[in-house]
Amino acid sequence: MFSYRHAFHAGNHADVLKHTVLISTMHYLAQKEVGYTAIDTHSGPGLYKLDSPDAKQSGEAQEGLLALIRNKSKLSGPMAPALLAYRAVLDHFNPQGGLLNYPGSPFIAHHLLREQDKLKLFEMHPTDIRNLVANVEALQAGRQTMVMNEDGFLGLPKYLPPPTRRGLVFIDPSYEIKLDYERVVVAVSTGLQRFATGTFVVWYPIIPRPQAHSLPRHLTNLARQSNRPWLHTTLRIRSGAQRPEAVTGDPVKRLGLVESGIVVINPPFTLKEELEAALPQMVQLMGQDKQAGFTLTTG
Repeated sequence: MFSYRHAFHAGNHADVLKHTVLISTMHYLAQKEVGYTAIDTHSGPGLYKLDSPDAKQSGEAQEGLLALIRNKSKLSGPMAPALLAYRAVLDHFNPQGGLLNYPGSPFIAHHLLREQDKLKLFEMHPTDIRNLVANVEALQAGRQTMVMNEDGFLGLPKYLPPPTRRGLVFIDPSYEIKLDYERVVVAVSTGLQRFATGTFVVWYPIIPRPQAHSLPRHLTNLARQSNRPWLHTTLRIRSGAQRPEAVTGDPVKRLGLVESGIVVINPPFTLKEELEAALPQMVQLMGQDKQAGFTLTTG
């Protein structure tokens, strides 16, 4: 149940997508003076080291964030504003230059909070919750940020609706357990019943599993039933077919995650335009073959 560790995947292409969307959404919520509450149901430790043994073992940051930065000379014009905003957040956590520190969603959210905003963080992994508590304490976040060693799916309803009736719910489980797909749908359904105007951001992996392919349909149906707008985007960096490794003599092995998606219910009205500019550049900078691409639909 607790085998998944995001430290192996920090800074990969899925993080680039999900965190670009998170930052754009939080920037939009900050346009109004009234405070809002951000809730992260699956927080992880909050901060990662891209030079750690785990990150080096997977090498996923090399084809994600680091490829995005390394290949920026391929762009014929300026980088899209949403990607520049993403890079600005990363620069904040790397004041000495370079990209050794990678902020997870809790640290990104905390960095973007204003004095009047609140942050609720859930985590259950025994190692990650200890690291998350220590990392948040180092931020001296005070009462503005609350960390809970609790199942985010079960704990979410008690914070909905937030006192100001403005908020963001970020749902990013590992999907290691197939039941997570169903629990995501239940959590969003319950959330919309309690907080119909809240923004719900759900990330999911696109893998050969029926639940992964039906999840966006279930979520967009919930939005339609609640008469709420929605946005669905996917990003693919390469073919998922098997191929031999570059080093002669290495065995043929299946590639890791090559595609993921995000469904946003009650998205900022600015998000579609921002992604229309950012997604083609993500493909250009992180794409590895002709199968790389993106989709973007709204309703």
